[in-house]
Amino acid sequence: MNIPTIIPLFLSLLLLFPPLAICDERQRTYIVYLGSHTQQYTPDQILETHHSCLTSVKDSEEEARASLIYSYRHSINGFAASLTPQQASKLNELEEVVAVIESRPRKYSTHTTRSWEFSGLNLAAGYDVAESMKAGYGKSLIVGILDSGVWPEAESFSDEGMEAVPKSWKGICQTGQEFNSSHCNKKIIGARYYIKGFETYYGRLDATEDYRSPRDKDGHGTHTAATFAGRQVRNASALGGFARGTASGGAPLARLAVYKVCWPIPNQEKEDMLAAMDDAIADGVQVISISIGADEPLSPVNDSLSIGALHAARKNVVVVCSGGNDGPTPGTVVNTPPWILTVGASNMDRGFLGTVVLGNGLKITGQTVTHHKLPKRLPLISAADAALPWVPDNETDQCLPDSLAPEKVRGKIVVCLRGSGTRFLKGVEVKRAGGVGFILANTAALGDDVFLEPHVLPTTAVTYDETREIVRYIRSAKGNATARLREPRTVLGYKAAPFMAAFSSQGPNVIHPYILKPDVAAPGVNILAAWSEASPPTKLSEDRRSVKYNFDSGTSMACPHVAALAALLKAIHPTWSSAAIRSAIMTTASTRNNKGKTITDERGHTATPFQFGSGQFRPSKAADPGLVYDASYTDYLLYLCSYGLKNAGERFNCPRFPPPMYDLNYPSVSVPKLNGTLTIKRSVTNVGGDGNAVYFFSAKPPLGMTVTARPSVLFFSRVGERKEFTLTIEARDLKETKEYYGGGGYRFGWYSWRDNYHVVRSPIAVSMG
Repeated sequence: MNIPTIIPLFLSLLLLFPPLAICDERQRTYIVYLGSHTQQYTPDQILETHHSCLTSVKDSEEEARASLIYSYRHSINGFAASLTPQQASKLNELEEVVAVIESRPRKYSTHTTRSWEFSGLNLAAGYDVAESMKAGYGKSLIVGILDSGVWPEAESFSDEGMEAVPKSWKGICQTGQEFNSSHCNKKIIGARYYIKGFETYYGRLDATEDYRSPRDKDGHGTHTAATFAGRQVRNASALGGFARGTASGGAPLARLAVYKVCWPIPNQEKEDMLAAMDDAIADGVQVISISIGADEPLSPVNDSLSIGALHAARKNVVVVCSGGNDGPTPGTVVNTPPWILTVGASNMDRGFLGTVVLGNGLKITGQTVTHHKLPKRLPLISAADAALPWVPDNETDQCLPDSLAPEKVRGKIVVCLRGSGTRFLKGVEVKRAGGVGFILANTAALGDDVFLEPHVLPTTAVTYDETREIVRYIRSAKGNATARLREPRTVLGYKAAPFMAAFSSQGPNVIHPYILKPDVAAPGVNILAAWSEASPPTKLSEDRRSVKYNFDSGTSMACPHVAALAALLKAIHPTWSSAAIRSAIMTTASTRNNKGKTITDERGHTATPFQFGSGQFRPSKAADPGLVYDASYTDYLLYLCSYGLKNAGERFNCPRFPPPMYDLNYPSVSVPKLNGTLTIKRSVTNVGGDGNAVYFFSAKPPLGMTVTARPSVLFFSRVGERKEFTLTIEARDLKETKEYYGGGGYRFGWYSWRDNYHVVRSPIAVSMG
């Protein structure tokens, strides 16, 4: 799994602050959230209202102005300031204040030559779905990315042949360390960096650790930006020439705005997310990709990303986010509100095969991107048999630093188990002890998830089943095991793909239980894209190499794939709402792999909607979904009324009886604790090319359930016509079904609307009360 070295910084709406101690006089950073702006005030007038608000709790106007860190003056109404707990408590009592939230560190973390072709969008080989769908490679779009910045010299961000910057652009090119106005062009049309929150908490940035500018020193931001909107670059490859081909983002002619919110410090990082999102909305960005997520699921009133995305939805800006890298544990998916498009990570069909030939003749087909081979038979040893005496029993097989005995390892191939420590440093340890190669072995929990890195020794990574074969052979050889590592080769159409990555965070959605998350899955394992030349390919200080393109894995890599598709859809259907675009991507997703079977998890078991949502995204289908489940900003405010947040919108009053949360018009269905029967409301809008259409209902209910729709046939006479229906989910035998669903487990099913051309498919997840 991708272990990022940056974790975003800090102006995050975290936990609604607890009762505050009267005696605590320490200054802390708080966000004071005031809801939305009306149109009657100018930005300067808004700033003055924020100063006035602070003056009410500070000793002087000067102190009030000095305490202000950020003033959100565009779509989001609020500010970040240095306050004592007592001052924060007083502000929280004001009628106009929605929430006051203490900002704390370590809440958020950062979570492509083949991936687009595998997804059905081959921009490099003539089969140009983007052009045939008249998306124009996204050239009419302005897209934004919140991350660790950008390496502007990367060829992926060339503006050669591009037209003038769109007149709708209102942003800036902010200069700073190693970044001047010339680094913006007709491709990177804007760049900003947000460091006030970081420096308020930690002091001035150490210029040797990162650039005090939009320049990327980590690689993560450059990689995600290139996957999202990078230009086509021929002969791109990773270190050693692997994956050579034409690298391209999904929307290669879209204009890119970069918002650097991630800053590194030892073992901790934070982010100035809300300020960046406020600027992005005002700058004219139409789709925002955010490969960042909280360390744990957060409620919508405590999460700056969620609140920023809600304001983006108000302006019809699509926000796409990664779902997190804490799988396969259930209930770990983050970025879960219904106004965010949340993405899980899957593997694709490209393998870099590195065969291990054991001394007994058995051939193990692992994977590697280390351009070495060991054609001669060499002694093979398990790390557990070569560990120094002081190494704890649970770490003997891990190849951790200074854990191997040189006299046992010298001249041998070592089997190192994944688990503790970094994958790259395991190879460094084998080399230190005199080993000549190593096999990176998976545990049962990791299954078939294989991650590729340019190691310092000949290396092959193997699945759990392959690990068992190797260990079995070593034991049977009784100290005389041997092996050789063949030269790697690239294979397409490898295995049954896609299958879900073990690290990809899973549902159920513990914050919004009636909203099924993640929404879709996309390629997120061993993705090749541009990289910061200031960051080694492994991001580790021990690695002194530099690359222009690099592999990376995580839901961070899956997110910009879906964001790019959202941008193409925005170009094709400029009047569609962000909810309609989300619906089109979800209802056209596929649950089948390239073998025609249901998508599996890393162990080969059937995956569920809590892993892939509606399925693997399909760019070739999403432009013509037939029907969409639309929703407005007002619908989201009504949803928040039911959630318990009463004053999220400016001049919006919650009705006495708001609609239940399960009636939000979402393209999937999640029902926690069903007690017999539930009827929910939905509506679909006809967006098919033929105004006259008839759609028929069908369903595959969760086990023990019936799922019916009323009406079961929908007649449309024009494009844009909207039809309502009810969906009733009922347990066939309440007592028996409760016993079957014992322990709160979920069961899954599907329902669809079909005409002669379209299948509009939605997943269902149900647990019993």
